[in-house]
Parts: sequence; C-alpha cells; structure tokens
Amino acid sequence: MMKKITFIAIFLLSMSSVFAQRVMHQPVDANANTDVEIITTAGRIVVTLFNDTPFHRDNFKKLAESHFYDSLLFHRVIHGFMIQAGDPMSKNAPANKLLGENSLPYTIPQEIRMHHFHRKGALCAARLGDDVNPEKASSSTQFYIVQGRRWNQDELAMLRDQYGIHLQDEAERIYKSEGGSPHLDGNYTVFGQVVSGMEVIDRIAAEPTDKADRPLSDVRILNMRVIHHDSK
Repeated sequence: MMKKITFIAIFLLSMSSVFAQRVMHQPVDANANTDVEIITTAGRIVVTLFNDTPFHRDNFKKLAESHFYDSLLFHRVIHGFMIQAGDPMSKNAPANKLLGENSLPYTIPQEIRMHHFHRKGALCAARLGDDVNPEKASSSTQFYIVQGRRWNQDELAMLRDQYGIHLQDEAERIYKSEGGSPHLDGNYTVFGQVVSGMEVIDRIAAEPTDKADRPLSDVRILNMRVIHHDSK
C-alpha cells in the first residue's frame, strides 16, 4: 500500500511540474477564442474560456488536451448552486468514498474580474478557504459550473447590505432574469461560460446525492476536446 501511495504522489508531483511550467510560459493570443467540449455521461457541454483570465484559460486547455479530466467524476453536486469536478482521485473512487481534497500540487494565481460573475453556466475555479489561502489562489484542477437560482431585488439588496457585495447593473439584471450565485462574486475566479448544454448542467444538478453531496450514481466526464476559433 505504501508503495502505491508513494507512486501516486510522485506521479502527481511530476505532472504538476510539467503543467505549471507549460501554463506559465504559454503565450497569450488575444485574437483567438477557445471553446472546450465536455462530454459527460449526462450529455454534452461546451464552455468558452475568457482571454482576460490567461493563467486559468491555459491551465484548463493543457489539462483538457492531455486528457487529464477523462473519466473523472462530478464529485460534488448541489441543486440550485453548482456542480464540481476535477479531483484526480475520483477516477476509480469506490462508492461512498469522500472526494474533493485532491488536486495536482500547484495553484493558479487568482484572476478575479468583476465583469465575470457567477451567472448560471459560469465556469469557475475551486480553491481552499481564506484562512489558509488569503491570496485566493485557485486549485490546479478542480472547477465548478454554476447552476444557481433566480434572485429578487430584496435578496440582492441583502447581499449588498450584509456582505458588501455591490453588483453592476448588468449582473443584477442577469441574476434576476437568468439566475446564478452572486454571493460568490469577488471570491473565486470565473474563467469561462457555458455556451451549449445548459440543460446538462440542470440534469447533473438534479442527481440525488449522499450527505457529502456526491451523486449516488456516478456522473463522469468521458472526455474533453479543445476547439480553437480564429476571431479575425
């Protein structure tokens, strides 16, 4: 058992070094938009990656291109909130195993942009809490996609008054009409948006879960494919 654990640790460390070096030296092409197709056991999702979050964009692209996410589970699902994946130990995890504590051992500098907010379908980076991560650095591999809910004017006013969350007019309009999770704004990096397959997000979010929010029936990422678009 110790040999197996040691091998896994060495493997993850070597992978993290390669990914971190590639991501941090990846040139930014402001004229290219990038979509990523995510094929899951619940259906097909397409996300577009934002060019003004280049560290997160390039990290996600490299992980997708290397097939890192293939066979990983959506290990945390909360209806009306979000669906989360990216724990490398979820690939062969038996039923009832607690997941969510693992990533490749590096982080991504936060790229919080207030014009990217937690609307329905937002692609966001998970991270450790402020008590151990005050710089809000993102997990190397774990991400979540917002389902959220619609908010009324009184609820949004409460967020402003009690938590100091000040929303732009466009964000407020979208939270009321489309929904999302505005209480997360300013604390996590939003680096993409679902452009196709919103019904798949709803389908996954509706899965029955255990007490740890893990779906009772595995919902798995089968593969990801990077789609490049020339914006010229």
